[in-house]
Parts: sequence; C-alpha cells; structure tokens
Amino acid sequence: MKIVGVDVGGTFTDFHILDVGKGASQVFKLSSTPDNPADAILDGLREIVTRGLADANEIDRICHGTTVATNALIQRKGGRIALVTTEGFRDLLEIGRQTRPHMYDLNLDYPAPLVDRELRLTAPERVDAKGAVIRALTDRDIDEIVEALKASGVRSCAVCLLFSFLNPEHERRLAAAIEAAGIEVSLSSEVQPEFREYERMSTTVLNAYLVPVMNHYLERLENVLADELPEASVGINQSSGGLMSVRQARRFPVRTALSGPAGGVIGAAHVARHSRADNVITLDMGGTSADVCLISRGQAGIAYDRSIGGFPVRLPMVDVNAVGAGGGSIAWFDTGGMLKVGPYSAGAKPGPACYGLGGTEPTVTDANLILGRLSSRGLLAGRVPLEVELARDAFRPIAERLGMSLEHAALGCIDIVVANMVRAIRSVSVERGHDPRDFTLMPFGGGGPLHAEDVARALSIGSVIVPPHPGILCAQGIVVSDLKENMVRTNRMPLVAASVPAIRAVAAELLEESERWFEIEEISPERRSTTLSLDLRYVGQNYELSVEASPERIREIGADSLVDRLSDDFHAIHEANYGHNDPAAAIEVVNFRCVARGGLHRLGEAEARELRTDRPTPRETRSVWFSRSGAVETPIYDRADLAPGHVVKGPAVIEQMDTTTLVHPGTVATMDSGMNLLLELAR
Repeated sequence: MKIVGVDVGGTFTDFHILDVGKGASQVFKLSSTPDNPADAILDGLREIVTRGLADANEIDRICHGTTVATNALIQRKGGRIALVTTEGFRDLLEIGRQTRPHMYDLNLDYPAPLVDRELRLTAPERVDAKGAVIRALTDRDIDEIVEALKASGVRSCAVCLLFSFLNPEHERRLAAAIEAAGIEVSLSSEVQPEFREYERMSTTVLNAYLVPVMNHYLERLENVLADELPEASVGINQSSGGLMSVRQARRFPVRTALSGPAGGVIGAAHVARHSRADNVITLDMGGTSADVCLISRGQAGIAYDRSIGGFPVRLPMVDVNAVGAGGGSIAWFDTGGMLKVGPYSAGAKPGPACYGLGGTEPTVTDANLILGRLSSRGLLAGRVPLEVELARDAFRPIAERLGMSLEHAALGCIDIVVANMVRAIRSVSVERGHDPRDFTLMPFGGGGPLHAEDVARALSIGSVIVPPHPGILCAQGIVVSDLKENMVRTNRMPLVAASVPAIRAVAAELLEESERWFEIEEISPERRSTTLSLDLRYVGQNYELSVEASPERIREIGADSLVDRLSDDFHAIHEANYGHNDPAAAIEVVNFRCVARGGLHRLGEAEARELRTDRPTPRETRSVWFSRSGAVETPIYDRADLAPGHVVKGPAVIEQMDTTTLVHPGTVATMDSGMNLLLELAR
C-alpha cells in the first residue's frame, strides 16, 4: 500500500510517496497550475506511474493540502452569500469588536463584509442565555425568509442565531427549509458551536462564502481521481492538523484555510519523534514568509482565535506565527533612511532579480547568491537558474547608499531577515514562558536550512535538525496524519465538586458524538482515540486556557479529586502563560472540547542503514561569506552523496533538490540513521 501526499503551493505542487509497509518514501515537485490546482495534481499522479514510483492500483489514499480556501478569502473570490441572524443583530458583522482592527493605526480599516447589507435577513426569534426559547420561530417566519433567499439568487447562506450553540432547534428548522429550496446552508451550531457571537458569526459566514468554491474544486478533483485512481480514497488536511473526508471538507471548507502550514508542523513533529527530540521550534521559510511554531513534548500548540484575510476565525488551528521573511522579501529604505527587509515580496513572478524574469529589486535570495551561499547553477537541481550579475546589479544602489561593499550590504540584508525570524520565534517561546535554549531548531521550506544557524545562534540554540526533504515537509506531514475531528460544547459552570455530575454528563455527550463520527468514517475500534479538555478561567477573566483531562480521569476519580487535579493543572498552565497564578481564586469551566482521531495506517519501520565511517567527498569548492571577516573557500557537498554516519565539519554548503543547508565554521553536521542532518553548533 502506498500513500501520496500532495501539497499545493502558489509556485510548486509537492508530492511525497510513502510505502507504508517499508517506511520508504520518494519526493518530487511540479509547477502549480493556479487556474485549476487539480491539473497539477493529475500531472503529478500520472508522473508517479510513469516514473514507476507506484502502480495505479497500489495507491490507497491521496492526502491533500490545499490553498483553495485561503486564496478565495484573500482574493475575495468566494460565492455570493446571504446571512440569516436574530432580529436586531443584522449589523453585528460590521460592528465587530471595535471601530479599527488595530487601535493605534488610524488609517487601517476592516475589510468590507462578505455579505451585503440587503442580503442580511433577520428572523423574529429569541433564545436566552440558558437556551430557553423566549420567542418561537414560526413556520410563516421561515417561509418568508426562504422566499427572500430564493428571490436574491444566492447559492449559499450562513445562519447564525443568538445562543444557538445552546439550543440549535431554530437553526435546524431554517436549514431544512433553505436546503429544500436548493441553497447550501452553513449553521453556526455546526461550524463552531461555542459562545462569542461575533467570532461565531464571522466563522460561519466565511464557511458559507467558501462552500461554492470548495464544492466546485472537490467535484472536479474527485472526477479526475475516479478515472485515474478509482481505488484511492481522499483526505483533506485541516488547519488544526489531521485529515478530514471530502464529505466533511464540503461542509466545513473554512477548516482548510491554513492547511499548508499545519501540514509542515505535523511533518516536523513526526521527524522530531523519530529523532528523539521532544522539544522543537520549527522554521518554515518560503518565498514570501517564514512560519514558526513551538512543539513541546511532541505536541504543537493549538490556537482558537486567528484572522485570515482580515476576517476573524474561531476554530482550532495549529499555532503558527508568520512573519514577512522569505527568499523573495525585498530590501528597502524607509523614510528615515533605515534599511528594512520585507514584508514586501517579489513573489514568484517576477521574483528575485537573479531569476532573470524582470525583477530588479534586491531580495534575500539575491543576497545569498552574492555571498556564495547559493550556487549559480540554480534551484531545484538547476531548473531555476540564478544569475549572479543581476543580483549584484540589484544590490548596487543599496551598497552605494550605505557606503559599503556589495557583500557587506548583502550580509546586512541577511542580518535583518534573521532578526525578523528571531522576533517571531521569541513571540511563541520566550513570551509564553519557554526558553529557546531548551529546544532544537528544525528548519524547512526552501530557505529555512540556509538561515537556520544564524537564527539558532541569535537564540542560543545549540542544535539544528534538517529533515531529509525540507522543501517537501508539508506534503510529508499530510501523509503521516490521521483522520481528525474537533468537537466543542459551551457550558459555563463553577469548577467545584457540585458541578462534577454536569461535567461528566457533557463529557459523555462529546464521547458519544465522537463514537458516531468513528462509525460514519468507518474507523475500526483498535484505531480510535479520543482526548478531552476543558477551557478554564478565573472568574472575571475574559479568556480561557485549555486543560486536558482524560476520559478515564473524568469518569473514574472522585469529585473532590477531579476538581483538585483540574485546578492544579490550570494554575500551572496559567503560571507558564502569564507568569503568575492565584490558587485562592475561583475557577469556572467555559467550554468542553473533544478531539477524535482515527489512525489510517501503521507505518512500517524504515530499513536499517549501516553507519558509515569514511569521510564524504565534496563535489567542488567555492568562496562563501559566512561573516564580515571575508570569504572562505568552502567545500560543496551534494546531500544525495551523504549516508548515515557521515560527518561534515564546517565550513560547508550542502545542496539538494529542494533546499541548501549552510554549515558555519566550527559546526559539525552528522547524518543520522533516519537521514536527518544534525547540526551541533560550536559554543
């Protein structure tokens, strides 16, 4: 059985083919087809068969990370939609939380709502804060709303009624009538049934906006795969990590909005486990941005409040912090004469000046080429040639304005982009109570390994792990993911012994819901797993912290013991996040969460490899600038020539199809049995 992971990016579509039984894998890249991403996927699947990497009947599953939802939101190319909400809440979508998205930026405003005001309909109904019906929704009310929707000609509709997360009956009645009229419906009580009205409405509207786009895309993809690989099932990667079925992706496309970065983090966690590294900080540096994430004890953090395209989203997502620091980031001077790098990017077209596609502005890639860190042979095994003279021409105005050589100007550019990435890492580590020195840095993406040592030294991190295929790690992460479903219930109550029966009752409801999901997805009992957590806060606080509690603990230990354990865990987490806690303060439960996972496959062990004791032979040497001390004649290695046990002492440059790894003087790089490159930095 073989599984194919496909990660569709703006420039390239990445493929990772995994032989489940042997644990062996193969990778390659193709140019993306933005007008129809399914075309690149089909081309890649055909190439897999043509190259003999797998027979069509061997491929059991296609795991797919998609940017369709993200691009639709950014470009505002979703469907024309309507919104039905409770009478009196028609303008909540515009009112939001405050008049400006950033308090101290007087020029920045929120993007225009995705639903025109005339398409925001109101239902004369009301449910109170305990879920009791104050004003019932009549059949006549429903008929009037449906007629208005039919007259508007919309294809998709969001329904978000007040307190429907406690009592969804009115939403369900509306959904039945609207669907009968041939209009797609997104219910807030299904998309994200928890409190905070504005975020719940925004998330539901985004989901409805994406439904027509995702349905169209997935229908075309399924038709293609049905012809080419009729036996293969399809899994779509979620923003929280983990796969969902095509059926779920059609209902909840908003869950895929950040599926690409999530795949990279899951892939990094997989590599880290096999390298016995429990604590890892990831650095995913691409062409436009760098995404960083902290993995503690093998688990990536999950965030629930994010913004995509300027719109707030209340959904579980891998806690990735992005900064405008990529290979295409442009160096420029601000009005005060300070040199800046990013967030503006040259993109893929025209791209950096050295691409020779018409770009003239100096970028990070141009700087690395000037410094000899990148080969003029180009990227992707020579498929993207680089012209050093064009890079030097682009940097010449920078160097002249600074009164320094081209190489020193290029080093200054690298220093700035490294500082931007360091700042991003501090925000997910130091600012949250984690010491970066206790972590290993794992760079991936096309540019991560090239800048990893500079970033690690700035944070006093002593070791770096470079995965076997850094530029294709997102596709690998999707391949090794399980099916996953997140469930939530809002039910506020004090964390006291008297509330324990209610806590157990809500937990039991979520576990029953997870069992129904397992049955629908046909997950065998031995491959099922569930985790429970409670969102807790001190009474009077406005935000919560999630505390995990196993189903066994909730069911089996005494009421007082359960409260004590949850309280102790909450105090410890509060201390780690905010630097203080208050053991005497009252605590309340806000949300109950359940994560159900279905194991899709058991990965076989990779073939044992004998460790080599000989010294690897470099392919060539060239002059490389590592610091302002000047260029150093540096051996250049091809990573394909390195085997487990091989040791490379810096200075060195290790090149491969999808990235370049820079090994500074004094650093020792060792290839381990899993084909990871381990860099131990000189102290």
